Amino acid sequence: MSTPEDQLHETIQGAWPLDAESAFGALPTPLRMHADPNFTGKGVTLAMIDSGFYPHPDLCLPANRIRAWANAAVDPVVSLRFGPDAAPEWPSWNDQRVDQWHGLMTTCAAAGNGWLSHGLYRGLACESDLVLVRTADAEGRITEESILRALNWVGEVAQELGIRVVNVSVCGDQAQIGGPIDQAIQRLTAANITVVAAAGNSGERRLLPPATAPHALTVGGLDDRNTIPRQDAQVWHSNFCEMPGGCGKPEVVAPSVWVVAPLLPDTDEWRRAQELFDRRRSGDPTVEAEIAEGKLVRPEYKLTEGTSFAAPIVSSVVCCMLQANPRLSPADVHKLVISSAFPVPGATLEQQGAGAVDAGTAVALALRATEGPLHGFANSPFPHAAGVRFVLYRADAESVHVRGNWDNWAEPGIAANQIEAGVWIADLQGLPPGRYVYKFVIDGTRWMDDPSNSRKSPDGQSRFNSVLIVPGDEAKAA
Repeated sequence: MSTPEDQLHETIQGAWPLDAESAFGALPTPLRMHADPNFTGKGVTLAMIDSGFYPHPDLCLPANRIRAWANAAVDPVVSLRFGPDAAPEWPSWNDQRVDQWHGLMTTCAAAGNGWLSHGLYRGLACESDLVLVRTADAEGRITEESILRALNWVGEVAQELGIRVVNVSVCGDQAQIGGPIDQAIQRLTAANITVVAAAGNSGERRLLPPATAPHALTVGGLDDRNTIPRQDAQVWHSNFCEMPGGCGKPEVVAPSVWVVAPLLPDTDEWRRAQELFDRRRSGDPTVEAEIAEGKLVRPEYKLTEGTSFAAPIVSSVVCCMLQANPRLSPADVHKLVISSAFPVPGATLEQQGAGAVDAGTAVALALRATEGPLHGFANSPFPHAAGVRFVLYRADAESVHVRGNWDNWAEPGIAANQIEAGVWIADLQGLPPGRYVYKFVIDGTRWMDDPSNSRKSPDGQSRFNSVLIVPGDEAKAA
């Protein structure tokens, strides 16, 4: 018999996409990652080290978020700065090169705001500022020297640009553990910068720098089947290895398939996508197969895969964690990201590390870590001997209520008290053991599920309820 969780994918596929332009119901990354919508990486600067980049509308509109661009393929590094009102351009920015496409897609996977999809296909860190560091030379080659220059340059400008997170979705050629790239990452970590690296895609027991770096958070791949239920997920064919001292990498996995990212504008692939969707709009019944073959989602977006995209997703989670609690150190971030992960069924520890990252749980842990606004508060919901406690951090709220099916969603619900700035607590007593669903109501009009609770079920209105399990007396005693 199917459960509400089993029916979730069907429900969401019926609600997404929100517009007729989309060809395939690819679920947005924040939805699949159980992201807390209150945290978007705002105030956190993310540096992307990749082959090349493009100033895409998802990064530059309605305001430019690209604060700097640098070319680390040359020595010395050449760089440019941009303001929020700028239309950023750099040498060869519009050459329609393959290396530009890769960096564009990884950056948007982390921090695109979905401008060309009406906000649908956005990254978790859709309000983070960005520093883009190119490593591919004029022939498209990426060397370990250029990666090292990129890391060192980031360290030099980190304080000026406020860089807190670095994503590296390129790798070297030699499996040199403890080499210059690993040492550069250690220096960045000592400067309070979290570095995230892609594990690689061949499925081998072999890692290349920077994935080898002990101080990097190395990310493997996850195939979540474009669904929400965790039991459907499986690991992807990413690289893994046991490092000296017995430390296994990757530490975690994240979606590396079904990730939606922009096409590079004005390329042959982009023009082909426009043509196919024009035919689709005109009613051509033969075009769907061609759209599917090209993995196209909209005229401007397609499906991508690889740990090159899993790593930016984790980087975006880290940006949201640092927005929630700026005092977190890289060691704190590593610990909390790993603690947020859930085990992938049927996968070995070598392949998955701690498991698949849950963004909502990671942010909830960041809020509750030392010096976080919810430090000392239990997770939400928290069943205890006297009842259930709900906790929400919402700094912009004037009132918060909890409503659920325990009393048929009666108004106004349980009033929460703001006991500190932005910290709301509501207690429910006398609830019999069982399974319930609930939501928070903000200022009497805005409904939201509990961002600290990864248990979700469809609400029949294209959104989610949070699930509360009240254990029986025997479970409480245990």
